[in-house]
Amino acid sequence: MSALHRFVPLEQPAFQSLEHAAYLKGLLRPFKGKGALEDWASHCSGLRDSLVALAERRLLPQVQGFPFDRLAAHLAPQNTAAGTTFLRWRNVDRSRMGVALWEGLLADPAMPAALIDDLYAIEVQRIVLNMQVSLTHSIARQATDCANKVAHADTIYQRRIRAIIHPEESHP
Repeated sequence: MSALHRFVPLEQPAFQSLEHAAYLKGLLRPFKGKGALEDWASHCSGLRDSLVALAERRLLPQVQGFPFDRLAAHLAPQNTAAGTTFLRWRNVDRSRMGVALWEGLLADPAMPAALIDDLYAIEVQRIVLNMQVSLTHSIARQATDCANKVAHADTIYQRRIRAIIHPEESHP
């Protein structure tokens, strides 16, 4: 394959700008105090949004330019109903989508050999980035759900404590 690569995958410095300590160690903590879970959910949502922005700023300009813009399929963002964005392979008229389009590009005997390494690197980057977006989105959603459950438990607890302290208020 060609030593000339047109696609430059993201390396560690690109991720360092998001947040140096944004890995799972933040998940393994007691989450004490009001708002701790909500803060964690917000942190994860922000990290997810930063990953999407990184893809839009650093990856998409590369893969939407020459020579990739001449191919029968290209990488494009897809917004989901859940409120996040993933990278998907899409054909030019937008009638088909999915990894089968990428597979078709690689299987095409007319595909210039010089692009095969780049197409592989793009697909690996797409898979990994989509996984990172999915994980941060799921963690944010779970943290929000957990915060809501804790708030409900607190309401029930406070009601019971008030009934113990002020029994006359619990019966009409």
